[in-house]
Amino acid sequence: MAMAPRPRTTRDPEELAHRLTVWLAARLPGAKAVDVTVPASNGLSSETLLFDIEHPEPPLRACALRLAADPSAYTVFPVYDMVRQYRTMRTVARCTDLPVPEVRWLEEDPGPLGAPFFVMERVAGRVPPDVMPYTYEGNWLHAAGDAEREHLEAATIGLLARLHNQVPVTEAEFLRLPGEGDALRRHVTAQRAYYEWVVDGLARSPLIEQAFDRLEDLWPRDPGPPVLNWGDARIGNVIYDGFDPVAVLDWEMAALAPREVDLGWTVYLHRFFQDLTVAFGQRGLPGFLRRDRIESRYAELTGHTPQDMDFFTLYAALRHAIVMLRIAYRQAHFGEVAVPADPDTLILHHGSLRAMVQGSYWD
Repeated sequence: MAMAPRPRTTRDPEELAHRLTVWLAARLPGAKAVDVTVPASNGLSSETLLFDIEHPEPPLRACALRLAADPSAYTVFPVYDMVRQYRTMRTVARCTDLPVPEVRWLEEDPGPLGAPFFVMERVAGRVPPDVMPYTYEGNWLHAAGDAEREHLEAATIGLLARLHNQVPVTEAEFLRLPGEGDALRRHVTAQRAYYEWVVDGLARSPLIEQAFDRLEDLWPRDPGPPVLNWGDARIGNVIYDGFDPVAVLDWEMAALAPREVDLGWTVYLHRFFQDLTVAFGQRGLPGFLRRDRIESRYAELTGHTPQDMDFFTLYAALRHAIVMLRIAYRQAHFGEVAVPADPDTLILHHGSLRAMVQGSYWD
């Protein structure tokens, strides 16, 4: 969910560092939070602080703190449930062999830092960049060889396969979305509610609404049983040591849903970057994370052949469009852009979304 300006923060990093030290000392007497930084690559929703613990016997030395977004900063999402994220990471760590960072502390009281947060271990490695995207020239993944990228691709699809196969649904019931119908219907209903929140009092998007209508036309006859979905399943949320995954991050969109919700997101979020790269005159990485390879590799690893992927890639593009629209309205709120007569043009990938609605994108 990149290629858009990073959200502004209304928080003072120095004040956060001081308050963090006070909070930490209450839990680990004599401890100090040192080298506190706010990374330039902070995410599009929750904020991240990086710090080290200075203590004779720290339970963790290098830490990352995930802090719920500041409500006064025109947030990207309406709710930031840090308890839910914390429970998700603990569940995945307990039930699977995925490399999930150790989550050490959860703070539900907004008093110490102004919002709930949790602290986890900070894992060393490198992440495929979003800005400028890894499909552009000039970054480590683009410069890698085909065999190295294929290794990374295979290992990353393996993460999804193991996640979906290893977590018993009974262990993830807290991720079941509210509402009526099966897990897919509830998931789409939640996205409709999110869209209504985004456009409340603002111009609606005809394209997004057409995409919702097209979903109904393509609705799977049998969506299959739900599994624990990562939610933001893309390589930009993985830390790699060389080309091997060593940490799976960003679980705030996790939910119970069909397997293909994650797979569609993985396929489309790469295509989003690839399409933009080609539009700017570069070749990108046309052989990387291809839909057919993702589907076949996932089937080999799980025994489940992905179904109705035209539906699920359209759904991913639609969900991404709602986020992009919210970010654009956020920029307008802070006076950085003007809202055009056609709000669909605020959606960076409106061309590819329209092609999916029309059924011509995968031709």
